[in-house]
Amino acid sequence: FRLHGSTAEEPHILLECDSSILDSIQKHLKLYKIRRKVTITPCPDLSLWAVIPGEQPGHASSLPKCADQALLLTPDPRAEVMGWRLIAKKGANLSEIIPGSQVGDVQDYHRHRYKQGIPEGVKDLPPGVALPLESNLAFMNGISFTKGCYIGQELTARTHHMGVIRKRLLPVRFPEPLPAAGVPEGAEILTPAGKRAGRFRAGGGELGIALLRLAHLSEPLCIRLGGDTVKLSASTPEWWPKAAAK
Repeated sequence: FRLHGSTAEEPHILLECDSSILDSIQKHLKLYKIRRKVTITPCPDLSLWAVIPGEQPGHASSLPKCADQALLLTPDPRAEVMGWRLIAKKGANLSEIIPGSQVGDVQDYHRHRYKQGIPEGVKDLPPGVALPLESNLAFMNGISFTKGCYIGQELTARTHHMGVIRKRLLPVRFPEPLPAAGVPEGAEILTPAGKRAGRFRAGGGELGIALLRLAHLSEPLCIRLGGDTVKLSASTPEWWPKAAAK
């Protein structure tokens, strides 16, 4: 997020990241700043909130465009269904920033994004494993096809323009109660014929996200856990571009 108001100001950019890899992200950024006069530092005095839209018509228009206590209140850049990102000082009164709002917990947030198939953090997007196009980042303002060179640019651009992406991250649902231990991350997903359809990435309760071959999208799917077989189904998010699942 750009925090400076005009081009005359020194640029200030606020990055949101998975807190579990804060140290490694700082090391990575410092490695590439070369001799630029750039200061990279965490902001422990700030808190991040996801403002999830309600189901009533007109809810979006009732959100205040700015609030005195908020450092930042802006639409989530990934997808409209994710609502807004709110960044404020720790201890700020949320009911004053967004009147009529209800404070949920982090699991409410994760359930919402799993329903929408929105990946986030190193569990959903494991470093060195997740490919940007298979992770749907082109749908979420996560890839530029016009900027200069970056690692993997040639392969990413060629795959995008050819339009052949055989696997994608998809929201999945388990119709039956799960075993007490849950479904392990990386568990293999199979078709009824035993073909490999993909892998489970992460989830909570009956919802999750998985990397699946689109050819098996409409088939019954399952995960074998020990002697048990756990059924699941996948779907295409409504916010995707129309031709994305083809």
